[in-house]
Amino acid sequence: MTRLCLLRHAATVWNLERRLQGRTDTPLAPEGRAEIASWRLPAWTSAARAWTSPMLRARETAALLGRHDAEVAPELVEMSWGMWEGRTLSELRAEDAERVSALEAMGLDLAAPGGESPRTVAARIAPFLARVAAAGGAHLAITHKGVIRAAYALASGWDMRGKPPLPLKGPMALLLELEPDGRARSASLWPLVDPGR
Repeated sequence: MTRLCLLRHAATVWNLERRLQGRTDTPLAPEGRAEIASWRLPAWTSAARAWTSPMLRARETAALLGRHDAEVAPELVEMSWGMWEGRTLSELRAEDAERVSALEAMGLDLAAPGGESPRTVAARIAPFLARVAAAGGAHLAITHKGVIRAAYALASGWDMRGKPPLPLKGPMALLLELEPDGRARSASLWPLVDPGR
């Protein structure tokens, strides 16, 4: 059985401001760097093969977790938000609520002008999942919210219309058990912060 932990990078200034970040390569915010100290990952990830998105915020997260051995996997790069990068959804809705609502209703096919859709991201990461599954064992991938949502859509059949069956919010990781061909056998969430704290 192959196990994969998909971990979102820590917060950047744009995350804290609720801006769509996409391919804009921003570093971690001081708050993001500090939050990593409170994270607890599944014990099995300490010996897992580590991967990271090429983006600075993911590589910094890997380094702060002590995973200087993380290999860069280009497939793990964040979804492009095209012309919407740097904007907030509130700003976009204030400008043209009807258009934004129509795009959001497209689910897996939502794409900002000049950006990628979640369906495109899912197709991009499928070969990575197959490669990891073929290698077997345990894997940790430090990546982005858009990639994690696309992986969850692949795993669960969620079409991204409406809320996901699992709440993909807050500091969490997505845990997948993979079949030999890279398809997910199961998916679950792992809270990074102890709820008792």
